Amino acid sequence: MAKLFRLPEAASLGVHAAVLLAGRHNGFVSAAYLAQELDASEAHLAKVMQRLVRAGLVHSTRGPKGGFALARPASEVTLLDVYEAVEGEVEPARCVFGEPVCGRKSCVFGGMTEELDARFHNYMANARLSDLVEEKETAHVGAADHPD
Repeated sequence: MAKLFRLPEAASLGVHAAVLLAGRHNGFVSAAYLAQELDASEAHLAKVMQRLVRAGLVHSTRGPKGGFALARPASEVTLLDVYEAVEGEVEPARCVFGEPVCGRKSCVFGGMTEELDARFHNYMANARLSDLVEEKETAHVGAADHPD
């Protein structure tokens, strides 16, 4: 079934991996572990993680005890930081087709794309990795059917 809203796969992997790293308070996490947890290709995930390393959001180290760890406290990293590290700077929404193709004076979507874009951008800019870790931990408190 088609979905109206989709994040690029690389951005989704980056965000989810960063949240997993935020939940780890000691040591490095291997790419293999992250890939398994996210049901993703280890090779694809490693490429995404290198983008996070280049952006200074994640540290990496090689070797048997190597892997990835956040380079800054989770409370200082937003989802927008992670998204832009993976996909590049976010631009304001204009035409959903990239370039106006219809020649109309006003958009057939009536400004909805700008509104949705602004709401999503606001969420991403204000959601910190630490908030999402707490959310996950809180959601599982007392839930014996769902072990961590």
